Amino acid sequence: MTADFSREELTRYARQLSLPEVGVEGQAKLKRSAVAVVGLGGLGSPAAIYLAAAGVGRLGLIDFDEVDLSNIQRQIIHHSSDCGVKKVDSASAAIVRINPNVTVEPHDVRLDAANATTILESYDVVVDATDNFATRYLVNDACVLLRKPDVYGSIFRFEGQVSVFGFDNGPCYRCLYPEAPPPETTPDCAEAGVIGVLPGVIGLIQATETIKLILNLGVPLSGRLISFDALAMTFKEYELTRDPDCPACGDEPVITSLEDSFAAREQFPCPADEEIEQISAAALARKLEAEAPIIILDVREPFEHEIASLPASVHIRLSELPDRFDGLERGRDIVVLCHSGIRSMAAVRFLRNAGFPHVANLEGGIDAWSVEVDPSLPRY
Repeated sequence: MTADFSREELTRYARQLSLPEVGVEGQAKLKRSAVAVVGLGGLGSPAAIYLAAAGVGRLGLIDFDEVDLSNIQRQIIHHSSDCGVKKVDSASAAIVRINPNVTVEPHDVRLDAANATTILESYDVVVDATDNFATRYLVNDACVLLRKPDVYGSIFRFEGQVSVFGFDNGPCYRCLYPEAPPPETTPDCAEAGVIGVLPGVIGLIQATETIKLILNLGVPLSGRLISFDALAMTFKEYELTRDPDCPACGDEPVITSLEDSFAAREQFPCPADEEIEQISAAALARKLEAEAPIIILDVREPFEHEIASLPASVHIRLSELPDRFDGLERGRDIVVLCHSGIRSMAAVRFLRNAGFPHVANLEGGIDAWSVEVDPSLPRY
């Protein structure tokens, strides 16, 4: 079987080949394997790097975003010189430098119900390195429908979680979290912050679980969830069981297509969100050009306001709003912004309850303004 490998490959993988549990046969399994990494941020970076270095034959890289300077602190597959470059292109180049024997398949798209099945069906294992609930549920449901293992990871500030879903009749993500929580209760890394080393820990565990699945080694994390606390430096394990009433993997599933997946996910938004008026960045720009008398209320932290802000905006951080809102004119139209539209949603709800009748949320926050209106405004 060594004939399947060049001398360069035998040298490259010598330390793995020396492992009785891997050997030439196991290395050949890795070479024949195909893994999809969904998301090339903090989790996807270390996962993709180590899967490539280990000799996974085909890596599918799925992301639609571009590299910006705030990514570099934790997204180690990208470099400062990559800012403005598509993440799939930056990551592909990095992987080729690490291991030119790997076939890299970049997918510069946003994964959705229309393309997820087509993209994921040719891969053996899917690594969920996403940072939002919408895509996480989509990846889970696609993996259940395709009968692919879903190696899940998530991070929040100083904590992370890892598990393997949809493997060997084990539970799926919906067995753990049947419904998505309200958006404002689950801020992403941009809103909540994250210590840069944390996704390295979680992403490497995801890579480890992926390799174990390919080689059929050890005990996979199916039916178990590992929780990591970086501040306490502790790992805790929780047992998970498949829910027979799960809408995705239960005995009588109601999610039989990804269109159903989206419908099921949309049935549980926070009811109060329906009362919140949203305004797009482009629509707000048109109103400002027409000199509409609008108050722009920025509820971000001071350092964020210093990075990028809109002219003439009123800056009151969200935590100070209950003590300072009396300075706002109640009869004026107010548009509230934050980084991506999550904290501002909470501020809109607060102001509405405080008797402000004309309050709207800037959809997508100042990040959307940078993309849709003023590309010169720094993204972070």
